[in-house]
Amino acid sequence: MAIPLSYTLRSLFVRRSATLLTVLGIGATVAIFAGVLALQQGFVTMLAGGGREDVAVFLRPGATGETDSQFRRDLGLKLIKQTPEIAQGPNGPLASMECYFAALKPRMDGGSVNVPMRGVQPMTFEIRASEIRIVEGRNFAPGTDEVIVGSKITGRIQNCRVGDVLQLNTTPFRVVGVFESDGGAASEVWGDLDRFLATLDRYGPNRVIAKLVPGTLVGDPDAEGGAEPNSLAARLKNDTEVPAKVMTEKQFLLSQTKMLGGILKNLGLALAFVMGIGAVLTAINTMLSAISSRTSEIGILLCLGYRPLPIFLAFLIESIALCLLGGVAGCLMALPFNGIETGTMNGNTFSEVAFAFRVNSNVLASAVTFSLLLGVLGGLLPALRACRMKPTEALRRQ
Repeated sequence: MAIPLSYTLRSLFVRRSATLLTVLGIGATVAIFAGVLALQQGFVTMLAGGGREDVAVFLRPGATGETDSQFRRDLGLKLIKQTPEIAQGPNGPLASMECYFAALKPRMDGGSVNVPMRGVQPMTFEIRASEIRIVEGRNFAPGTDEVIVGSKITGRIQNCRVGDVLQLNTTPFRVVGVFESDGGAASEVWGDLDRFLATLDRYGPNRVIAKLVPGTLVGDPDAEGGAEPNSLAARLKNDTEVPAKVMTEKQFLLSQTKMLGGILKNLGLALAFVMGIGAVLTAINTMLSAISSRTSEIGILLCLGYRPLPIFLAFLIESIALCLLGGVAGCLMALPFNGIETGTMNGNTFSEVAFAFRVNSNVLASAVTFSLLLGVLGGLLPALRACRMKPTEALRRQ
């Protein structure tokens, strides 16, 4: 005979008190799991989401990021002038040298964090014309001790409002504007490249960014076996005058999410394992209690001709439905966290980065899948016990 689904679903309503408690317990577990995944998705989306395929990032050969990369200024200029893949604009090559460092600054709520500082040239704003938006004040004037601040840190870091003064070494820099950006730049402070280099007593930039000629094959310098032979990455790696590691901006930003993104993902899996054990035990206890109070009903089903397999599947489906309701409840609990901003240290740059929880379709799908897994694990033992009952013994039990 077919699986008694109507009986299975009605039993959840009849035992509504136990059903509600189990759904809330599993929902809390799923909500915490979804919250950690939303944190990880927010960080990855914030960085990698702003990456462009038509913009290349040039680093020192062997560098893993901006913090361990540095060019001599003359080599940076030679790289820009001698790379035909860099697109040309009305004012020359669409390329800009940038320096990057982290400065320890006090937070609004106490303590200190490393704030990312970026020195840029005017061409940076031409390359990023569609990404950088001044929302308060004005842009800094080239060659002056002025800075603009990303919108995500104005309320988190002291002295980051328009009119404030940021001290870098012995040089005071005046905040003249606040800018918005869809990527990680919204957590940075931007100023003039030459003034930042002079303040830090550095000899050159950390990287070069450039807009590429359409159709340029960049390649992946970190690919196993190296980049494609005819790619820009392969050619510049072996360049005798100005060797460089080059990748698209999207590739570069993805490489910067590996450490913190991996930590958050592993944290979510660890919490899922620990709390999942409790949720599975809760589901097992609920189903065993249900079977104990319904042994006579199971006996009747067996006498009516239901075979052990449909009985097994009926109780397994009941456990899955119970945990699926918990999964839906957990997703609803996690939804209010979407868009809430927080900040932490990026392990690749050792600087503060601000981002928002992102409860997207990937997070919700993972949460529902997690709840279904809990339902299967929590229902196997009780369902196996129910299907092994003998009709005469089941009917005798009270």
